[in-house]
Amino acid sequence: MPLTIPVNLPAVDLLKQENIFVMDSQRASSQDIRPLKLVILNLMPLKITTETDLIRLLSNSPLQIEIDFMKIAGHISKNTPIEHMEAFYKEFALIKEDNYDGMIVTGAPVEQLDFTDVSYWNELTEIFDWARTHVTSTMYICWAAQAALNYYYKIPKYPLSQKMFGVFRHSVYNRQNPIFRGFDDEFYAPHSRHSEIRREDIEKVPEIDILSESKEAGIYMLMARKGREIFITGHSEYSPNTLKDEYFRDKNKGLDIQIPQNYFPENNTSLEPQVKWRAHANLLFSNWLNYFVYQETPYDIKSIK
Repeated sequence: MPLTIPVNLPAVDLLKQENIFVMDSQRASSQDIRPLKLVILNLMPLKITTETDLIRLLSNSPLQIEIDFMKIAGHISKNTPIEHMEAFYKEFALIKEDNYDGMIVTGAPVEQLDFTDVSYWNELTEIFDWARTHVTSTMYICWAAQAALNYYYKIPKYPLSQKMFGVFRHSVYNRQNPIFRGFDDEFYAPHSRHSEIRREDIEKVPEIDILSESKEAGIYMLMARKGREIFITGHSEYSPNTLKDEYFRDKNKGLDIQIPQNYFPENNTSLEPQVKWRAHANLLFSNWLNYFVYQETPYDIKSIK
């Protein structure tokens, strides 16, 4: 089954060009099944790029899914047309009485701020509280993972002396966990962040399981509440050129940015990046949807609690 998304969302045409099957809401309305309902809180500055990256992965599933996009109230995106935000995004106040089978909260370019200094921190923590009683399983990505771990479990984040930037090898610690169905013993994932969480802090919290780690990039995947909360410190959803675009963007601004590790062949930035993470990214999202959303969510979505 394909993904059901709004008719005019830019990602539709982009993904059809990649031969990825998406179904607009008009066609989906004729199907007599209950689709999964997902909400994406997109905190990334390039909204359309992030939408496309996530939809590309979510569509690789036999499940029919309806997606809502959520935005922070009063926060104006500088990098996305206001017409796009008004057409496709809803404020939390409009959906907080609803329930969702799954939720994704993206990263945000605010890692170098203290959590409480983030302008929308109060609304974000209200959404975190809501998710625990209105969503079957939530995936928190990069800064959102750090933020949720801090809010729920008091896990601190630490600034890095140099940006964690590149594609790194990770180990699987619990092969019996369904999130790793089909995974190899080692897999790759991109990282792009200025801060980290540390194993010694996580080990003090018995509710949290460490599922995957990298010798170079540190903790990658954590799980709590039997999969109702999944925390990903990297960016498996990134498209092949995202790190490349970030590198040249920062370089053109005159920032001190290193070449992404394990990304350009021979560290030659004139060559096309080498993609090592696509297969496992697809497995990660399809396994999450199947085993932690579809298999766990009640048929009566109002009974989620």
